[in-house]
Amino acid sequence: MVMMGDYREFEFQRLHGMGEALYNEVVGSDKLGVACRIYAPVGSHEDLLAYLVRRLLENGANTSFVNRLADDDAPISEIIRNPVDRVNSLTSHPHPKIPAPVNLLQPVRSNAKGLALWDKSIRLPLVAKIEKTLLQPTVAHCLVAGENQTGKARAIVSPHDNRIEVGGVVEADVAMVSRAVELGAQAQWSWNDIGGEARAKILEKAADLFEENTVRFMGLLIGEAGKTLDNALGDIREAVDFLKYYAHLATRDFNGAQELPGPTGELNQIRLAGRGVFACISPWNFPLAIFTGQVGAALAAGNSVVAKPAEQTPLVAFEAVKLLHRAGVPEEVLSLLAGRGDVVGAELINHPLISGVAFTGSNQTARAIQIALANRDGAILPLIAETGGINAMIIDSSALPEQAVSDVVRSAFDSAGQRCSAARVMFVQDDVADRTFTMLKGAMEELSIGDPCDYATDVGPVIDTDAKNRLDTHKSRMNKSANCLIDLPLPAQTEHGTFVSPAAYEIDNLSVLKQEVFGPVLHLIRYKVGHLDKVCEAIDNTGFGLTLGLHTRVNSTVDYIQNRVKVGNLYVNRDQIGAVVGVQPFGGEGLSGTGPKAGGPQYLHRFAVERVQSTNITASGGNAHLMTLETGD
Repeated sequence: MVMMGDYREFEFQRLHGMGEALYNEVVGSDKLGVACRIYAPVGSHEDLLAYLVRRLLENGANTSFVNRLADDDAPISEIIRNPVDRVNSLTSHPHPKIPAPVNLLQPVRSNAKGLALWDKSIRLPLVAKIEKTLLQPTVAHCLVAGENQTGKARAIVSPHDNRIEVGGVVEADVAMVSRAVELGAQAQWSWNDIGGEARAKILEKAADLFEENTVRFMGLLIGEAGKTLDNALGDIREAVDFLKYYAHLATRDFNGAQELPGPTGELNQIRLAGRGVFACISPWNFPLAIFTGQVGAALAAGNSVVAKPAEQTPLVAFEAVKLLHRAGVPEEVLSLLAGRGDVVGAELINHPLISGVAFTGSNQTARAIQIALANRDGAILPLIAETGGINAMIIDSSALPEQAVSDVVRSAFDSAGQRCSAARVMFVQDDVADRTFTMLKGAMEELSIGDPCDYATDVGPVIDTDAKNRLDTHKSRMNKSANCLIDLPLPAQTEHGTFVSPAAYEIDNLSVLKQEVFGPVLHLIRYKVGHLDKVCEAIDNTGFGLTLGLHTRVNSTVDYIQNRVKVGNLYVNRDQIGAVVGVQPFGGEGLSGTGPKAGGPQYLHRFAVERVQSTNITASGGNAHLMTLETGD
């Protein structure tokens, strides 16, 4: 009343059953001459209980207006004080154990910088700059010894609008592959010899340069890969995190020899060294993060790298390699070869000077690489592969359905379902299936499909026409053999892009899916209470083991599934995408990958060889010294 002055066009409101004393004192007797509405929420027990408890906690809090007004010792001037004035008068006293976002991951590394995209004052100028970069097409060249390889460029069009040409790429030939590998082999030992700490400083400098070029990268990620604003920023942040985390591991594990315990009179040391030249073959769904993660790990471990980006996204890789060179990576140590997998990739895998392969992509391609490496003469080479999966989310009757549905929608449809970790299947206990499916349908109806540069967009395009055709073919098969819960209509603005409408189909069992469906399609399966073992068996029988989501409030269920299902990453009561470097090391088993996990403490070791030196320090020191005195030698 005091704050409103003479203005009276408002009413008080009181929740039935609460605040009666205040009502009787101030309003009930009409002392203030203002109306008060008494209201009672209506609904079922499960809906009302949480609401009423929240209101009880609010009104019962020591700082609440109602509580303080009942305190005879509290001065009215303090009770009615403007809260904005109160906050402005405070001196900042941050809690020493609550770190700022940039320091969340210290002492290992600083956190990658984020942007408050929800804030118009930040987002709108950023989008204007991004759109300006999209009007400046780039031509990506193969970089061998830092030199642009010339030739005829192949045009690259935007997935969200195929009429927009975002750039072009000059692809490598067989001669370029040989030259890149040979130069890398010659330069590798000098790069290895500078040590982990020196390499770490270069990678950290590269991370800073990546962040300085956020606008440029976001423009390319949106224009070339069709990523939404949030996803584009996330891709950059993950790339930065990879560089900083692997820099930390290089300093920790590659900075000279470590002494091992042994008998008296012996010095035993182990050291890690680069293997030689690594072939890094990356996918289009994370054209900066995964590309940088592979390359950064191989460089941190002391290897030279010949990097082959996906055919669909060479522009992002081109900009990344230029910045890595600018940060101090020698041009001979890191080469970029864009081109077709059956030309550049095959030649690279079979080159006799290649010492290892890091690959992320389809299971079929990984199998072909594995066979090619096995058929080579000479050394047995490591293959570090991550290959996706038929990932499931299990929801039992104890789960909070609102949270489970929110998490499965994000897991299945974020990035248009084009994440290795994305949920492809949702197992729901039969007791709660109908309600959960109804809620899922309602949540999916709220998804916005369209221009990835529009912040309102939830689902952007799939990467290209081939991907769209595969997904549309699968959906046609599902429409004939499964029950379609929902298939969203595509808006008119998507007609010139490679869009696939988000859809959900109820199927009888998991064996219907013969391979990973890499797009915005979710499959629903009911299971009966007591049949959780059959669900686990069905998941294991796919042979894949990348991610698994679980929504339950029963700890024994978590323990059972953790011990039963062979899966690399288990996510409980949350979504199953967006693994954070160094926090949730990522990678699967079985058909989903070879390990070790990207962004994990053991990852760099697979890119290295271990060498042990054992020295008899008594012979080298004491006896050798006496021999010199006796002989005069």
